[in-house]
Amino acid sequence: MWDLYAWLGSFFIIIALLVIIVFQLMCLADLEFDYINPYDSSSRINRVVMPEFITQGVLCFFYLVTGHWFMSLLCVPYLYHNVQLMIMGALNEHD
Repeated sequence: MWDLYAWLGSFFIIIALLVIIVFQLMCLADLEFDYINPYDSSSRINRVVMPEFITQGVLCFFYLVTGHWFMSLLCVPYLYHNVQLMIMGALNEHD
């Protein structure tokens, strides 16, 4: 039964990630069709970047804790990419 709860939890986390990504794509589509200006589009996207990174990190940690090693290994490259983006953003912020 625990395995079912683990997969349901990961399903809802993945749905949350998909909602965040679709929101970002909608903002970019609005920008492409000149419905909003670039400043508004970037501020909307920047508001959801950190929750996306945190949610993806929680998903990877969730797979690791529940013993789904293969799924956790599949999440590691994207998690590494997000960490690199955060580090580069922090370094560029100080310049």
